[in-house]
Amino acid sequence: MEIIQTSQNALSQSEVKAIINAPIEKVNIADWLLNLPDAEYQRCSTKHIGAAISSTFDGQPVSLNVETIGDALMVQHYVALVHQPDYCRMLSISDAITSNGRTKVQVLWELRATKIDDNTCEYSNTIHATATPEFFEFIKEHHVSLQQAHQARQLASDEHNREETPLFAKSIENKALTGKYNQPF
Repeated sequence: MEIIQTSQNALSQSEVKAIINAPIEKVNIADWLLNLPDAEYQRCSTKHIGAAISSTFDGQPVSLNVETIGDALMVQHYVALVHQPDYCRMLSISDAITSNGRTKVQVLWELRATKIDDNTCEYSNTIHATATPEFFEFIKEHHVSLQQAHQARQLASDEHNREETPLFAKSIENKALTGKYNQPF
């Protein structure tokens, strides 16, 4: 069940946009994401460690991503709540592993393509990290305020998003135009 993000549980909200030089009719974010090879995921950020595709017991697609955000190793289990050519809404109760131990963070990842003109789209990569009950226990145990956790996560999330978004857009563009991954950026 999704935790609705509020000012009392928000860890970060980051949105970065980039241009896709391909017609919207050729762009298929769901196909790109839900078939994304591990090596392609890794080359879209120096912080990406690995990715794989799976499914829930009831058949919903899952994107498994391992990456670092700030000083946390994140293991993300993104369930595809919406997976359309121009929009994916992915929700994960992610494992956050730090030098202080392990906890859980909810991450909502939204990927969207919007037509600019006949040959160009705008790609929007939006990430919302939200504290879970386990996370609140974790920061209390380690004498960290939500404000401190928010500040650290916001900085790390923005930095990460600024690196990966233009490369995701280029990868989506390549897939739209050539049907292939592993094309030059």
